[in-house]
Amino acid sequence: MSRIYIFTGKGGVGKTSTAAAHAVKSANEGVKTLLVSTDMAHNLGDLFEKELGREPVEIIPNLDVYEIDPEYVLEHDFHEMSESLRKMISMDSDVGMDDFGMIPGMEELVSLLKIAEVYKEGIYGRIIVDCAPTGETLSLLKFPELLSWYVEKFLPVGKVAIRVLAPVSKKLLKVELPNREAINDIERMYLKLVELQELLKDREITSIRLVAVPEKMAVEETKRNYMYMNLYNFNVDGIYINRILPKDIDNKFFDKWLEIQGRYVIQLEECFTGLPIWYIRWYDEELKGLDAVGRICRDVLTEDVFASRMDGPREEFRENEQGYLLRVPIPYVEKDELDVYQSESDVVIKLGNFKRNIPLPDSIRTYEITSAKLEKEYLNMQFELK
Repeated sequence: MSRIYIFTGKGGVGKTSTAAAHAVKSANEGVKTLLVSTDMAHNLGDLFEKELGREPVEIIPNLDVYEIDPEYVLEHDFHEMSESLRKMISMDSDVGMDDFGMIPGMEELVSLLKIAEVYKEGIYGRIIVDCAPTGETLSLLKFPELLSWYVEKFLPVGKVAIRVLAPVSKKLLKVELPNREAINDIERMYLKLVELQELLKDREITSIRLVAVPEKMAVEETKRNYMYMNLYNFNVDGIYINRILPKDIDNKFFDKWLEIQGRYVIQLEECFTGLPIWYIRWYDEELKGLDAVGRICRDVLTEDVFASRMDGPREEFRENEQGYLLRVPIPYVEKDELDVYQSESDVVIKLGNFKRNIPLPDSIRTYEITSAKLEKEYLNMQFELK
């Protein structure tokens, strides 16, 4: 079975070099590997000192590198939907789709759909993903669940709208509704979104790896990152502490820095006790080219870094005497940061700027939340009959 490894963390902590080192190690083990970047500010080409295009490029035997161009993928893989959007925006106007650029969120969606498509082809034994900084990665990973929820609500209404409004919309509303082919494309996308959710949350397939540096802001963001990943039920199974100064530096200038780094390394170890932790030193040269990436492989990736830890916390429904209990792991969260409420068919959890809708099974929709409590790293919600 192929596996997907997603590397995420604060901007500038070394996600690209860490992901690249894993890709090189994987290729050297004889496994056909794809290293893919979803960051719109691609820098894999800079790291490997090679010009990359819109399709995967072989760097060394068994290793292809791919910087996704979402506009290119959207145009070629979802042409009907792209054409429909273009008509809706540009009809009876001098402004065209090209003047607007990508619709917000589409870059993330297209990147993930392309990764899922590559996985399904079965060409690669391992797909290693170099993601954008934390906030964009969270948007990337939660987007399939969020958008599929909206599409599920819209699609039946959309079909009726096409049949009833399409004949008059062009003349009266000056808007051309999506045609049947575009709606079919949206339906296909919806099915892909469902497959994508299952793929990203399958712990036997997908691992999320956090990259951090021993500094206060990076430590706090890594904790929040882990909290949000658990909220959306992703499998975080490893953390890399990067740019650690060697303790044998014979220079008083670094004494304070060594003390600061030591303090935050301990914090990270205490926060992520149950996770495998890898330590990457601060090298005395720029991490550029295969030789530099190879140093990380030789110094750090000496064990089986591709083994997955699948016994971490995950959300679950439990039947009990009162009804049902929904448990959602959310470590490092404070009570006043959370807001929980129930809609007709979903439980809605709001955490800061993030919101997640968890669909309720049909058997529980006649129940209501009677209590919600934070206990250790879990949010426990009790459901009882109305």
